[in-house]
Amino acid sequence: MAGTRRTDSETVSECADNTVVGMLQGIHQKVTNIEAVLGQVEKPSPPPKRHGIDIVLGAQWGDEGKGKLVDMLSQTYDVCARVAGGSNAGHTIVVDGVKYKFHLLPSGILNKEAICIIGNGVVVHLPSFLQELKGLEKTGIDHKGRVFLSDRAHLVFDFHQAVDGALEQRLGRNKIGTTKKGIGPAYASKISRNGVRVGDLKDWDYFEQRFRALAEHHMRSFEGLEVDIEAELAFYKSIADVIGSMTVDTIDLTNKKYLEGKKILVEGANATMLDIDFGTYPYVTSSNPSVGSVLTGLGVSPRKLRAIYGTVKAYCTRVGEGPFPTELDTNIGIGQHLAQVGAEFGTTTGRARRCGWLDIPQLKYSVAINGFTSLNLTKVDVLTGLPEVKVGKGYKYRGEYLTTMPASLAQLKDVQVEFESMPGWSEDITTCKTFDELPLNCQKYILRIEELCGVPIR
Repeated sequence: MAGTRRTDSETVSECADNTVVGMLQGIHQKVTNIEAVLGQVEKPSPPPKRHGIDIVLGAQWGDEGKGKLVDMLSQTYDVCARVAGGSNAGHTIVVDGVKYKFHLLPSGILNKEAICIIGNGVVVHLPSFLQELKGLEKTGIDHKGRVFLSDRAHLVFDFHQAVDGALEQRLGRNKIGTTKKGIGPAYASKISRNGVRVGDLKDWDYFEQRFRALAEHHMRSFEGLEVDIEAELAFYKSIADVIGSMTVDTIDLTNKKYLEGKKILVEGANATMLDIDFGTYPYVTSSNPSVGSVLTGLGVSPRKLRAIYGTVKAYCTRVGEGPFPTELDTNIGIGQHLAQVGAEFGTTTGRARRCGWLDIPQLKYSVAINGFTSLNLTKVDVLTGLPEVKVGKGYKYRGEYLTTMPASLAQLKDVQVEFESMPGWSEDITTCKTFDELPLNCQKYILRIEELCGVPIR
């Protein structure tokens, strides 16, 4: 008809003389037209999640300053939790001139309104735990009724620590660099299914049976190891009631607090590059300090997670052995500056930390694993006074750029790091409270990190 617009599909259909193939072509064209129209309609963004579990994780090799961030954040939270690792973690916090060192307890214990949960994924050395509580009491921090131990958390015994040290000594120059806190052997007992759990103390006969079997197994397995079983049992019987008063089903407790609308903060220990699965294996810890441990170590659904904060030092450090691509010599020059100005000594071991420039490929790898919603950049002031600051921007191996962190340590050890240099700053930034107060070159450094990682820095 005159004045009637002919569609492409009608033309296709007529040209095909109404054959089956022609009809199919016509249907395909109509579907294509519909999809093209629908594609122009912008889908509404989902509303922001207002309630959920927030997480602070280490994005490098540890010692990024997680404890300080948690201390700042935890003042507004109702629940603070640890979910993995044990007393191998170490956070130092200074409040009103008083220094607090935490190894098992969440740093959030300093918020007198918050309760603290040690989840099922943590391995607990009870003597150290009780000592930490006593240390709090001496500084006037009241923890009674605010600390809850998971009945499913596994115990670290003194013989685990003895085995840890013996295994490290056997390795000689190939040592892992463990803290010798018994964490690995305790997780080994857990995975071997002969471990003992915190909740077992509530049934003394069962606890005694399990402990004797585990101690005897270790003495058979490690020549020269002696365990005074009767003395150990006497000690654990003496603390059973105290520990029992703090022992609960933390899975039930955490999920109830979530349903009540309470604000929950998870304090990660160690860091992604020390993760047993994702780190520089075997130079790693024995747990998963990445985001997955929140689910398995606390007993919550991934749908309940909200913000994931990655804590990142403005340069890199690591304690212990293993590859470290951007490492500098801490005896001279810039490496010495980072070590001395940054006071880079471990909270748990007191060991000097290895230092190097910020490693962007490593950081992007950590971002991919954890899905950080934002980064918390720490110790930027340590770089003050350097005429030039650098970031490791890319890895090359045998002339080829790598797109991720290689699993092979031999490969990672031999990568060539491509650095990007930027002018430094000399202005004191220790009193700066906002981004705009920072010197221009410092701002450029931070913005460049944000650009390379693709995650906002808050």
